Amino acid sequence: MRHHTFAKTPPMGWNSWDCYGATVREEEVKGNADYMAEHLKPYGWEYVVVDIQWYEPGAVSSAYRSFVPLEMDEYSRLIPAVNRFPSATEGRGFKSLADYVHNQGLKFGIHMMRGIPRQAVHQNTPLLGTSVRARDIAHPNSICPWNTDMYGVDASKDGAQEYYNSLFDMYAEWGVDFVKVDDIAASRLYHFHKAEIELIRKAIDHCGRDMVLSLSPGPAPVEFAEDLKNNANMWRMTDDYWDHWNLLYGMFERCEKWSEYVGEGHWPDCDMLPLGHIGLRSVDGGGGDRWTRFTRDEQITMMTLWSIFRSPLMFGGELRDNDAWTLSLLSNKEVLEVNQNSHNNRLIFREDDKVVWSAKNNDDHTYVALFNIGEETTNLEVSLEQLGLSQKKSVRDLWKQEEIGQISDRIHHSLPPHSSMLLKLY
Repeated sequence: MRHHTFAKTPPMGWNSWDCYGATVREEEVKGNADYMAEHLKPYGWEYVVVDIQWYEPGAVSSAYRSFVPLEMDEYSRLIPAVNRFPSATEGRGFKSLADYVHNQGLKFGIHMMRGIPRQAVHQNTPLLGTSVRARDIAHPNSICPWNTDMYGVDASKDGAQEYYNSLFDMYAEWGVDFVKVDDIAASRLYHFHKAEIELIRKAIDHCGRDMVLSLSPGPAPVEFAEDLKNNANMWRMTDDYWDHWNLLYGMFERCEKWSEYVGEGHWPDCDMLPLGHIGLRSVDGGGGDRWTRFTRDEQITMMTLWSIFRSPLMFGGELRDNDAWTLSLLSNKEVLEVNQNSHNNRLIFREDDKVVWSAKNNDDHTYVALFNIGEETTNLEVSLEQLGLSQKKSVRDLWKQEEIGQISDRIHHSLPPHSSMLLKLY
């Protein structure tokens, strides 16, 4: 499938949600792009993504304001709020901001809500490329339970595809490389909107620009895994993920369930990395302005799981405030190599709160991730036989970037609670 060529490796980037909620401004996006270009681009980080409500002039935090006026063009399409994105004046949209990001050698992304603006439906405004109007394609009973901006689009109606085509044609003109579509992929409390996912896939293909398609929120239903692979590049396995140990603990089960669907161009997504300085203008995740509540051991455990599973890596903190420790998590070439270029990634075993994963690199060396996700220090061991290996191996600790000797039979380490190791056997 052609769209799988847009994201041959798990996308790596920055998203504004964890630090700025619904309120990010143009100068903050540019500042984070500048940091990424200077400090992270050499390690493969490339996407700069503006999250939700960029079309709302009065957004104040991650708490959504209901039924407020939104910036919209004459064809029922939401456009950037000029008071927050000054370069969007005179109908320029995100073109200038995308150009700024591209000139740094990076890629530009935006968030969008599934559907058509309610205000467009109430005003019955025109749609580009068709004689029908907003009210003709709206599905007023298909609404997001946590945001009042949109009605769903009825995919069976004439003009539904043309509406989505007009959106993505505009995004292509702006220079968008990545689109995170929200209120579309979850099961249970929300709904899995297969018909609108297919409209969006066709619209991206129609626009002629390569755009990575990310679907949120989760948990996406595993029974729709093939539909997700056929239409998207990444999809959320979880609802919003924050810096709480219980959420990280639960991710191990999700990774086990989704591991068989990981592959080139289609990536089950563990969600953003709530690291560094987060919550600047966000009240989500049970806290405001703070540094991540994860301990250093927990931060390494999270990065190790995301890497051995091959989740997309989307950093959520304010990059410009990174300390040396946080930067070190994002610039360890050997760990990022596991995320970007390993294969045969699989769970070896889980025994209560002892977890072992493995993977291979292109030289047929073996990566091994050891996790103690329990509450007491414990001994973890895994034999070479369990890893499918038969002879003595040298061992390298990828986080410490140092050799730790040779083994002839088994790996054996004592790990504190919530901690992990990522090793290479060669």
